[in-house]
Amino acid sequence: MPEHSESELVAALKAGDPHAFTELVERHSGTVYNLALRLLNNPQEAEEVLQETFLSAFRALDRFEGRSKLSTWLYRIAYNTALMRLRKHSVPLTSIDEPLATDEGQALPRQLVDWSTLPDEILLGSELRNVLAEGVAALPETLRSVFVLRDIEGLSTAETAAILDLTETNVKVRLHRARLALREHLTAYFTSAGAVGRRGGEDAHGEDGSRAV
Repeated sequence: MPEHSESELVAALKAGDPHAFTELVERHSGTVYNLALRLLNNPQEAEEVLQETFLSAFRALDRFEGRSKLSTWLYRIAYNTALMRLRKHSVPLTSIDEPLATDEGQALPRQLVDWSTLPDEILLGSELRNVLAEGVAALPETLRSVFVLRDIEGLSTAETAAILDLTETNVKVRLHRARLALREHLTAYFTSAGAVGRRGGEDAHGEDGSRAV
């Protein structure tokens, strides 16, 4: 059975067509689940948000006026549902604008590593993906939500702004700050990986620069 256009799907949903609701879930459950998982970092809670999102959407269908895309409306319900859960167990976070304090009381600017100089095996490794996932989970909710929608789910700036009820300028600013925060989170990992690579190269050669055998 061919998929409905968005206007046809909305009409079928409002008419109570159960097949239309199944189509809605099939189209958008993956993105809704991934959004909730990235925001909450908890698979069980993400599943619950997924269920709550579609139940809430079903109950609110009569109030959907079509001023935004159906997907945008649905993702906004998912975001708000996840946000309520997230705020129940929020933790203190450090601003990326705050300098690092040394033991002597001096303030040093936070350092960022140039990723482009790192070997591909580091950039593409599963360990890095895990470190990046940890970094995303550690972002403040205001930055994490923008990063997930724009850079992970691939939504446009306009769609992200509509879902989060922000201006497009605010979306761009928050996305920039999120990317900077993730660069900082990965600095220690990259620095360590670079040091290990250098030590490995030194160990593989003799003191005179000849390769060890």
